[in-house]
Amino acid sequence: MATTLEHVDGARVVVGVTGGIAAYKTATLVSRLAQQGAEVTVLMTSAATRFIQPLTFQALSGRPVYTSQWEHVESQDPQHISLATNADIAIVAPCSMDCLSKLATGRTDDVVCLVLSAIDRTSTPVLLAPSMNAVMWGQPATQRNIETLRSDGFHFIGPDSGWQACRAIGSGRMTEPEELALEVNRALESVVGRVSR
Repeated sequence: MATTLEHVDGARVVVGVTGGIAAYKTATLVSRLAQQGAEVTVLMTSAATRFIQPLTFQALSGRPVYTSQWEHVESQDPQHISLATNADIAIVAPCSMDCLSKLATGRTDDVVCLVLSAIDRTSTPVLLAPSMNAVMWGQPATQRNIETLRSDGFHFIGPDSGWQACRAIGSGRMTEPEELALEVNRALESVVGRVSR
C-alpha cells in the first residue's frame, strides 16, 4: 500500500517534464500527487512531448498543461509569473542534460526553464531529478552544471544506477516515481505553513 503524503494535500505543485524516455514515469508521479490532493500543474518542453502526450498529464492532473512559453492557458500573463509565485514546490522529472545546462546558465527558451527562473528558491523548493545516459551524466560539463545549480539553491534527487534505455547499466537512471513523491512530501515540510489552507 502506498505511503500517505501528509504534506501534499492542498499543495500547489509545478511539475516540469523535459525530453527523455523516463518521462513516462512522471505520469505516475503526477497521478500520485493528484490522488493525495495536490494541485498539480505540468509544464512540458517540446522534446518532452515527443515521448509522452500532454493529454496524459491533463487527464491525470485535471488541469491545463503548458507546452510553450507563448501559451496563455489560464491567464493573460505571457511570462507565466503567476505559476511561479503561486507554487509551493516545483520538481523537474526527468531533468535532462540540456535542462541542467539551461538552468545553470540562465537560459529561459522553454516553458519549464522560464517558470523555474521566476521561482524564489529561498522560499519555494525546486527539486531536480536528473535522467540521462551514464556517459552524459559523467561529462565534466554536467558535473560543473550540477555544482553550479546546487550553489544556486536547487535540490537534487538521484539519479540512481541501473539499466538504461540505451542498453547500458550505470548512473543516470531517474529515481522511481514513488521515491520522488516522498521527496516532494519531505520538501513540503519546510513550507507546510504555505500549504495549510
